[in-house]
Order: sequence, then structure tokens, then C-alpha cells
Amino acid sequence: MRARFATRFCLSALISASFAAAAYAQSVSYSGSMGERALLVIDGTPRTLAVGATQGGVRLVSVDANAAVVEVKGRRQTLSLGGSPVSLRGTNSAGGGTQIVLTAGSGGHFVTGGSINGRAVEFVVDTGATTVSMGEADADRIGLKYKSNPRYMVGTANGTVPVYKASLDVVRVGDVQVYNVEAAVLPQAMPFILLGNSFLTRFQMKRENDRLTLDKR
Repeated sequence: MRARFATRFCLSALISASFAAAAYAQSVSYSGSMGERALLVIDGTPRTLAVGATQGGVRLVSVDANAAVVEVKGRRQTLSLGGSPVSLRGTNSAGGGTQIVLTAGSGGHFVTGGSINGRAVEFVVDTGATTVSMGEADADRIGLKYKSNPRYMVGTANGTVPVYKASLDVVRVGDVQVYNVEAAVLPQAMPFILLGNSFLTRFQMKRENDRLTLDKR
């Protein structure tokens, strides 16, 4: 595995990158709360909304420790904490789609919301990472069992670190699901989960300017 995230991505750049929202969002998930504010992931971008505020056509109606209620085009949706992203175009599909289309944000990074084993996460596409790679905090949050798994050493910009091997039952982006995906869990804190080649090689990739299309093989 080539864990080059520290050299490829600047943490402050990733956090401060902004992405233009469409008139109406396509998907949203609930990641946490701060009093009467909710951390929502709208079309793959983290947003903090106060009750009554609107972003990308998504209005926050209410929030508590376990769920948030949002309204889009007059239709209300209840989002469970840490649940899979909810499609705002209609009911969620079974994940039988075959194509993912992503648009690059500020800095040229392809960032998208998704889920691992049904738990909401944020991905950044990284063709330089051999596997889907995440920090221990994300692995613990999504309930991944990895601490009894074999470990191996990899070199990073922060030195050589021990990495746990892991296997992900289901990785989902948009309407597309991939099963039994190899992963690695690193001790470093990471702002996003790297969507590496253990996922990407299941697709035919095509990039045109700031548009990346993944067609399932």
C-alpha cells in the first residue's frame, strides 16, 4: 500500500475547500449535532446548519442527538445519525446502479459522500492509494472490527506506521454498491476516507476536465 495521503493532500486545504451547491441537493446525511445545529453532509460536502437555515435547498427543521429532520421542496425526511445518505430525488434505491459521476471541487479533488457497511462517510478519490484507507477514528465510528486483524508496516510522510488490514462488506457511492472491498486502517487522523484502488479498479474510469465518470465493470 502506498499511503501517500500526507503528501498528496493538505489538511487545511481539504477542510477549507468549498464546493458549489446545486439549486437543490441530491443527497444528504446526518453526521452529528452541536446544540441546535446539525452537521449535514449535502452532496458530499459537510455543512453546519442551524434549525430553520437552508443550504442547497435543504432546510433543517429540527435536530436532536439521534436524528435530524430536513425539508426539501416541501417534503420532509428524517435522517438517522450516521445513517446512509438519503436520496432527495425519491426513495433510496437498492444500490443496483452501475455509474458514478463526480465533479472536482476546489483544488481538483473529487470528494463525495457515501457509506461503508451502511454508515455514512466522506470519501476523497485517491488513485495513489492501493486500498480504501481510513484513520482509526473513522473505523471505530462505523463499527469496523479490525483490531484483531493482521498488521503490516507502511511508509508515510510521517514515517513508518503500523496498519491494520480490514475488509469492508459493502462500500456505496450514490446508487452504486461494491462488496468485499479490501481496506487499511491507519493510526493517523484523516479528514476523509481515501477511496483507493481496491474500490476504483472495479470500475472503468474516465476523466474529462473536472468530471470523473466511473462505470462498473
